[in-house]
Amino acid sequence: MIEILNVTKRFDTLVALNQISLSIKEGSVVGLVGSNGAGKSTLLRILAGVYRADSGTVLFDGAEGFNNSAVKGETIFISDYPYFSSSDTLKSLAKKYKILYPHWSDADYNRLLGVFAISQTVKIAKMSKGMQRQAAIILGLAANPKYILFDEIFDGLDPVVREQVKKLFADFVSERSASIVIASHNLRELEDVCDSICLIHAGGVLADEDADKLKLGMTKVQIILEDETVLNTVRQTLKLLKLTKKGKIYEMTIRGERDEIMAFLESLHPTYLELLPLSLEEVFMSEMEVTGYEKH
Repeated sequence: MIEILNVTKRFDTLVALNQISLSIKEGSVVGLVGSNGAGKSTLLRILAGVYRADSGTVLFDGAEGFNNSAVKGETIFISDYPYFSSSDTLKSLAKKYKILYPHWSDADYNRLLGVFAISQTVKIAKMSKGMQRQAAIILGLAANPKYILFDEIFDGLDPVVREQVKKLFADFVSERSASIVIASHNLRELEDVCDSICLIHAGGVLADEDADKLKLGMTKVQIILEDETVLNTVRQTLKLLKLTKKGKIYEMTIRGERDEIMAFLESLHPTYLELLPLSLEEVFMSEMEVTGYEKH
């Protein structure tokens, strides 16, 4: 379990993280999402020990993480732009990882080579971004860490490979009770792989919920009102987050309890009423609008 307690990080006058607190459970996949500059990558680098928090504490199963060699041996961090020297190949890096990570598995390494069509001898720096991502995933999972930190790991992967990677993550977490943290701007990529989602904005946590629970406080519907004059009643009664109209059909995103919302709308005797699925991206955008993000 990773515990992040009142962590603050500044860069000169910029406050990148402002007293952030959250917990990452053992055996879970957590998605970090937020606007550009929200602090996602900074938080990952603090967890990886690249940065030291200015204040607050980060604990890995109760132990301080920074400058702790035991924790570093259990942690893999793959940044958005990982560095590879001009001479690095997958084969040469595997030899280095075997020395650095105490739980390295040759068997897992060879198995993963069979999943991804990656050459062991081609210089990684000359590979495409997607191929570099695959090489990093092979090395990271073969190291058998307890904590894996990914920054935009799906960027550059084609749809088939993305689905393979998601399955590998699910199997890895299930078999080893590991914790995976993925920072991404693409919520659609996180929707079917993460157990919980942490929404970060302006260095703070807006929401930290199970992926399914995050959607429970919002309802999305399509409705046709026979008497459109009741629309004012709808606005006065419900907490409308979004309202659009196409022809006679209104589409509404509403904050509140679903049963109460649907009961109220049905009481208006609409010509048509349908409950629509709500994506994590829509939840995120609604939360951003509440904070006034669009005004900046």
